[in-house]
Amino acid sequence: MEPCFDVAHLGHVEILTDRFQESLDFFTRVYGLKLSGQDADSAYLRAWDDYEHASLKLTRAATTGIGHVAYRASSPEALLRRVATIEASGYKVHGWVEGDKSHGRAFRFEDPFGHIFEIYYDTVRYRAQEPDRPALKNTASAFTGAAPRRLDHLNLLAADVTEFRRFMETCLGARVTEMIQLDNGRIGGCWFTVNNKTYDLACTEEHGSGSGRLHHVTYATDQREDILRAADIFLQNGIHIETGPHKHAIQGTFFLYVWEPAGNRVELANAGARLILAPDWQPVVWTEADRRKGQAWGLKTIETFHTHGTPPLKKG
Repeated sequence: MEPCFDVAHLGHVEILTDRFQESLDFFTRVYGLKLSGQDADSAYLRAWDDYEHASLKLTRAATTGIGHVAYRASSPEALLRRVATIEASGYKVHGWVEGDKSHGRAFRFEDPFGHIFEIYYDTVRYRAQEPDRPALKNTASAFTGAAPRRLDHLNLLAADVTEFRRFMETCLGARVTEMIQLDNGRIGGCWFTVNNKTYDLACTEEHGSGSGRLHHVTYATDQREDILRAADIFLQNGIHIETGPHKHAIQGTFFLYVWEPAGNRVELANAGARLILAPDWQPVVWTEADRRKGQAWGLKTIETFHTHGTPPLKKG
């Protein structure tokens, strides 16, 4: 399909937590995000080079998981084009909602599996003040330690990845860059981009009976060494390291997965210099035989990577 660039990039993700203060402490003190603002229900967080006021909205809730996924349109006109396409798509529409501390009004809609998306254009740019003002004019704010640089991607779970693919291609004009083809004919996973990044959202098959679940949210680091140092920071702070550091075969990212205190899976990743520059890019297809080889250097995918998501599945 012809690339469509009405959508500029993944803007922010809302994560739900039933252990708000512990989660906020993790994301700021341990993980290294910055607190841009707070209201009664949510904290607004960003990495040191995210240009918007927030790339992660952490919200108090009775459960864990994802509140919504937000993309920024490339212009006001592009936003209206996307809205018209979404309204005509047949997918569930929530309509226009008012913005919050980090952006203006947004148009909300929903995939067939219970994940809520929104698209917006008007945004609040972060303006660094002392002591957060950067020494270099070409970075958005100061940083310390091994803090991640920017929001990179997220992974959602769906019972039918093929249908989710239709949703992403139709509503957001996304392209598939890599995918898993299962022996039974189903697609086990798809990696999507709306720009020239290798991907900004992945969808993998839901192995439980849940709906609208989150697999993980990922921030990017400049170097692999940042991730190695982060592993020691997580260890020092008693954070559950699920798997890694290691290198993915799919997309080639160097990764580290942990669970924040409420149980949401969070990743640090370094994609190197990979970009999708070919306008006629054809998806890279991975088979079950490929996946049985494990990750790039042979690390086997652990069981919880297929079973753990948030909110957790109800027992019984």
